[in-house]
Amino acid sequence: MKLHEYQSKKIFEVNGVPIPRGRVANSASEVKQIAEELGGRVVVKSQVLVGGRGKAGGIRLAKTPSEAKDLATIILGMEIKGLPVRKLLVDEAVGIKHEIYLAVVDDRASRSPVIIASEAGGIDIEEVAQETPEKIIKIMIDPLMGLQDFQARDIALGIDLPRPLWKNFVQILHGLYNAYKATDASLAEINPLVITENDKLLALDAKMVIDDNALFRHPELIEFRDLDVEDPAETEARKYGLSFIKLDGEIGCMVNGAGLAMATMDIIKQHGGNPANFLDIGGGAGSSKVSAALRIILSDPKVKVILINIFGGITRCDEVAKGILAAFEEVKVKVPVVIRLVGTNAEEGRALLAGADMETADSLVEAAQKAVSMAGEGV
Repeated sequence: MKLHEYQSKKIFEVNGVPIPRGRVANSASEVKQIAEELGGRVVVKSQVLVGGRGKAGGIRLAKTPSEAKDLATIILGMEIKGLPVRKLLVDEAVGIKHEIYLAVVDDRASRSPVIIASEAGGIDIEEVAQETPEKIIKIMIDPLMGLQDFQARDIALGIDLPRPLWKNFVQILHGLYNAYKATDASLAEINPLVITENDKLLALDAKMVIDDNALFRHPELIEFRDLDVEDPAETEARKYGLSFIKLDGEIGCMVNGAGLAMATMDIIKQHGGNPANFLDIGGGAGSSKVSAALRIILSDPKVKVILINIFGGITRCDEVAKGILAAFEEVKVKVPVVIRLVGTNAEEGRALLAGADMETADSLVEAAQKAVSMAGEGV
């Protein structure tokens, strides 16, 4: 789950990372009021979960409260990369001497957090990595030991930070790491961390990505979710505890178990088809959950055929069959359905589906071949 800049800054501030004075606004008149409180000269920043806000005109400097209001009126009417701007962050403007990149991110290869820093801040880190990779510093953090002061000082030395700022930098890096750890984040990023004209360090921007699988530990963060950036089908799937990812193909997939779902998608591709989604109904899925899964698949107009592949272990095949029949009663299914049931109560499940208008298959390969043929994608 991605957080907005203003949300990330709240978390940073709690953990001791210095941020500019500022507040969130929902209207142009509110922006003017905040600008007056901050002294007039402010930065008006669109709050949308995409990159390139500045290039799109979504971040503007205002010299007066009236100008801030005028700019806010323009920005609030914008869409940036298809996302509407509904909120604005109004920050005090600061003079900048230098910009630094600083982040803590998961490193799957080493199974540990890694600190990434660069003296070239203010631009995309991918661009820095491609053009001047020598300007990027990476330090792995032992998850049991945590961030050590000497590691923070090594980074300060590596980015050629002025010595008088080292103590403050060490505190900021510890604050960033604590924010990352406390929220089960997969990314906590400051770009840029600036040296101001009065030689202070300040986080001008903030970005955090929270691990969805850890949200049960952080109910206070769930309300931060922005549904504008999520596919409606994925939002609906979450309500029912379904693992769903929308893809671009034409064969809808409903499978129990993530590994089996991946194998099903691979076999569809192997036979010349393209899966329309990843959907894992999980173990022990009852009829209501299966019914919801089928409705979500059918909400995609690109789906030409549905392949249901159920291996009955914890999940009983007869329960899945009941869910399918219930969904058929609720939703008018206009596409063919291929189903493979094997395992616990498979015979009972097949008996329930005997009168339904659908294709059955004894093996996954046979099911995939039938689905691809019906979708007209076979080779």
